[in-house]
Amino acid sequence: MAPAEDAPAQPAPLTLLSPRVLIPFTIVTLIWGSTWLVIRDQLGTVPASWSVTYRFAVASIAMFLLLAIRRERMGLEPKAMLFAAAVGFAQFMLNFNFVYRAEHYLTSGVVAVIFALLIVPNTILSRLFLKTEVDRRFLTGGAIAVVGIILLLVHEASAIKADTGTVILGTVLTLAGVMSASAANVMQATPLAKAQSSFALIAWAMLWGTLANGLFAIATVGAPTFDPRWTYSAGILYLGLFGSVICFPLYFGIIRDVGAGPAAWSSVLIPVIAMGLSTLAEGYVWSGLSVAGAILAMAGLIVALRPASR
Repeated sequence: MAPAEDAPAQPAPLTLLSPRVLIPFTIVTLIWGSTWLVIRDQLGTVPASWSVTYRFAVASIAMFLLLAIRRERMGLEPKAMLFAAAVGFAQFMLNFNFVYRAEHYLTSGVVAVIFALLIVPNTILSRLFLKTEVDRRFLTGGAIAVVGIILLLVHEASAIKADTGTVILGTVLTLAGVMSASAANVMQATPLAKAQSSFALIAWAMLWGTLANGLFAIATVGAPTFDPRWTYSAGILYLGLFGSVICFPLYFGIIRDVGAGPAAWSSVLIPVIAMGLSTLAEGYVWSGLSVAGAILAMAGLIVALRPASR
């Protein structure tokens, strides 16, 4: 009898440290860390709903152009199209309307830090709906990072010069944005999402999100308005092209590779990067709390990603 052939070795599962994941993760984290400063400049004479609409109008046009350049099929099956509309409503309409409005009541630093809690609902929802396994190292690292986030939040909150009601409203809006983004994140890890072209799915999701944003803006604040400053237009282009067209395909690809929970580590590092850029651009002053919070956030990531043998 001929000896049985050895079964082919299964490829090792991807992690955040795999080059295929780590490179886009780094790009997304660095770009999104810079967008908080740009978003703040968008909150002037133009209502938040129209600023969000302009951003994703630019992004959706660019995504469809990218599809054409890549010669990918643009259409989606009816079920996938409904799915894209749901992603667009959660991610590109609800999430960003909540976040932009939150910055009317809280500083961008506070909103960024609260948004770092995205790792919590992403992990919980993935476990509930996708039965994703969560190991002890990830939970320990996540707990350390959450403590760091709390320290950052305490520091940022001390700088808020507003009444309690304003702070509560801004916090509720930010948390609503977190939950909307988390729902869309977990949807991207489902089998239906993975069966679609990432670029086509995102292009349609952005288009549906743009239409929803435009209708919402007309219903709530009236006819479109535009800020004539060149910095406003430049901000729209930066957020639409770099913050959306580049980042979302990379980020949703990370979710497909390693899951929504690990991908959300970017949200933990983003406020640290945002504060670093604010130090250079705005003279942001670090305190003992903010330094300790940043160190714990980084330590949590190291614990979560360290090899199991160590």
